[in-house]
Amino acid sequence: MDLRKLKTLIDLVQESGISELELTEEGDRVRIVNSQQTASSNPALTVTTPVAPVAAPAAPAPSVAAPAPAGKTVTSPMVGTFFAAPSPGAKPFVAVGDKVTAGQTLCIIEAMKLLNEIEAETDGTILEICVQNAQPVEFGQTLFVIG
Repeated sequence: MDLRKLKTLIDLVQESGISELELTEEGDRVRIVNSQQTASSNPALTVTTPVAPVAAPAAPAPSVAAPAPAGKTVTSPMVGTFFAAPSPGAKPFVAVGDKVTAGQTLCIIEAMKLLNEIEAETDGTILEICVQNAQPVEFGQTLFVIG
């Protein structure tokens, strides 16, 4: 949809006092909401275009602090993409219940097209895998719990 047309629609909503306007044109859906609760009268704008389905965002953190996991946590040392196996279709490096030794590769994190192996810092058993394959991870995010 043309940006000039969007600007015209926003101005129309502002000037007319309409609380909400929704328009679908050529596969694009535009919804403009005029919220009177803000000091400025700028309406909110939502533009939606049809795209392939995407994985649902992670659930929000609970309001009550979660208890610390029993065992040692392995956290991501960088922002990147988590991979549980060395290549697509290959067997994962580890699974819940597997015994691991210090220095054993647990996963790969791809950052800026570089593959970084994440290794176990201690011996133990994989109690929990906190991330799904091909999921983006943040610095310091828990990847595994080793007991």
